[in-house]
Amino acid sequence: MNSDPEDTKSPLTQNHETPPKKKKKNKHKTPQPPPQPPSPPPPSPPVQAKVQSLKENPKKFPPFVAYFPSGYDPTKNHSNSEQIDGHESAPSVKVYRSQERPQRVEMVVTPTGSNVDFVGSNYSGESTGGHHCSYALGVFDKESQSLKIVPVAFDKVFRLEPKVRGLEAADKKTESPVKEELSAVKKADRFRELTNLYGTKKARNEAKKKHSLNQEDDPNSQKVLDRKIKEVKINKEALIGSEGAEATVARNIPPYDANAATPQEAYPLDKIILMGEWDYIADIFELLQEKPKLASNAYPTFVNNRIDKLQGIQDEAEKRTLCCIFSYITHLIKFRDQHSMDAFSSAKGHKIPGILRNRFSTMFADQLSKRLSAEKNDLIISYILVLTLYADEFRTDPADIAKDLRMSPINLRAHFEHLGCKLSRQDKLQIFTLPLPLQFPILRQKRRR
Repeated sequence: MNSDPEDTKSPLTQNHETPPKKKKKNKHKTPQPPPQPPSPPPPSPPVQAKVQSLKENPKKFPPFVAYFPSGYDPTKNHSNSEQIDGHESAPSVKVYRSQERPQRVEMVVTPTGSNVDFVGSNYSGESTGGHHCSYALGVFDKESQSLKIVPVAFDKVFRLEPKVRGLEAADKKTESPVKEELSAVKKADRFRELTNLYGTKKARNEAKKKHSLNQEDDPNSQKVLDRKIKEVKINKEALIGSEGAEATVARNIPPYDANAATPQEAYPLDKIILMGEWDYIADIFELLQEKPKLASNAYPTFVNNRIDKLQGIQDEAEKRTLCCIFSYITHLIKFRDQHSMDAFSSAKGHKIPGILRNRFSTMFADQLSKRLSAEKNDLIISYILVLTLYADEFRTDPADIAKDLRMSPINLRAHFEHLGCKLSRQDKLQIFTLPLPLQFPILRQKRRR
């Protein structure tokens, strides 16, 4: 049986049709030009600004400059910051100043809602290194078109390091003044050792002399010396001498040079104020850097009435020396008041540096009594009067120091004459001067009958 050609197709070819041919895409596209960089903004018009350079004013607080080496930017938004009225609250900035040493300042910056503080100080870390450049802060006011340049001291630049709150405070110990004083003593001992090893012969001799002068500050050596003195037998007959003989009494005054050519050499200042004590009596100089006046109840009348004299001194070294002399006079007067019955309450709260208190106790105080003996009282008055001569350029009016010592001018006159001073009158004022060569009144010991 014959079949049609259409019926002879296989099942595979009957149900599938040939797919249409796809058009080939052109792989070669037309190259497009690169994007053009944005045009630079038009240059801003020049500003005609008035530049004003401001000098440091002691009556105003100087600006502080701080930077964050960790990369923290206080002007940027942070995820953990609190929002106030839709705006991020600024981090808090606090400045702390030491009451004992006002020149020490510490700055703390605390981001809002964070337990990390950024802390920096001007007495530790990077601030203790050498400074070979100066800083200035410029403030531009767009409204007035003025640029003010304010100088910034090197100790007002703070490096703020991040510190976790409460983590390092537990291990940190407060520094005591005794520790600082001991470090100064150790520093002097180390310097003396280096001088003995590598110094010249002249430097070694000077170091030995200074060390021997400071031996009186050692309480152990003083106890040994007192014990040996008690063991010495005194020949009273030799002291009294024959009838009509005069015994010379040792003068109860500071170290002096009877053959000196100048008043400063007559009573050397370095033998009254020792080398290691100058760093602890700069409180008046540091306070005057912040404010021109001092608290009247914290210093004697002699010092308060001469503070204005410091304003006219241009030499910083001379001003610092005079301030240290004022501070030393204050500590001597307060030490004397603390060991007296009638003036103890006025000096009860006064703090004397430990290095000075140890020396004063060795030189003036009596270990068996809280009050000063008559001999030690005269000695401390002599030290005070010599320093008043230095403060007034060896022409001093005794009225102020007489009030501080609670003495009458007549009794104080005997102490000045005991130092070799002469009394003169000038414009109805009593003035004590120190003529040269030194001439002391004759001291005689009463002959025993």
